[in-house]
Amino acid sequence: MMLRSACLLSAPRVGVLVVCLAIGPLAACKKAEEPAKPAPAPAAAAKRKAGFRVTGVLIGSGIGADKKVNAPKIVFKPSETIYASVLSDGAAPAASVRVRWTSEDGHVVQESTQNIAPTGPAVTEFHASKPEGWPAGKYKLEVSANGQPAGTLQFSVAD
Repeated sequence: MMLRSACLLSAPRVGVLVVCLAIGPLAACKKAEEPAKPAPAPAAAAKRKAGFRVTGVLIGSGIGADKKVNAPKIVFKPSETIYASVLSDGAAPAASVRVRWTSEDGHVVQESTQNIAPTGPAVTEFHASKPEGWPAGKYKLEVSANGQPAGTLQFSVAD
């Protein structure tokens, strides 16, 4: 009797398994028959990838032919010219990159803007010098792209 009741309890489970096995392939076939979703329009995909953005900023005492700082550092001598390489990526028919060199009291030492038309990775070079020499102290380089803040670097000048 015990064996018979065990079989009765198993029968519904086997039935459910059979139904699942029968419906499973049908559901898989139904899914395969659905039309593929169209890919995003090339112009829309390119626009998402092409957004111009600053990816990094380097400062140092010299640059190479590629406009990248070749001697990165954050402490300078008063007589040095300080170079900044603004690294960017993306494409835009026109982009504006601005740097502002300020002293620790907020005084603007120098400010300059370059308008570029990037088509991918790019480097924009800036530099600042003071013929009479940089006063010892702490300074900040603020970078913006198309009017939006893009990064800040702290540096100092010491004798």
